Amino acid sequence: MKTKLLTAIFALTLLSSATPCSAQDKQLEAVIDVGLVRPSCFVVTVAGSALFVAILPIAAISKSVKKTEHTLVTVPARATFTRPVGDFSSLDED
Repeated sequence: MKTKLLTAIFALTLLSSATPCSAQDKQLEAVIDVGLVRPSCFVVTVAGSALFVAILPIAAISKSVKKTEHTLVTVPARATFTRPVGDFSSLDED
């Protein structure tokens, strides 16, 4: 009986003293952001810019140049160049 009680107290002590590794999580998010997400956003920015130039006459006729530019160029460019490293919340806003 004492062994089970001491084992339970020991296990609870170990589990309650464990702290989350938030610094490692932030570092992992930063590595993923710089290594994968930013290059992908850059490719989307370049492709969106090319697509914007291609459909510019249609957007001008429909008077939606600003909205088209915002969607295809501005949003990916902000995600690539102005977003803080590791901050993925701003990717969902626009």
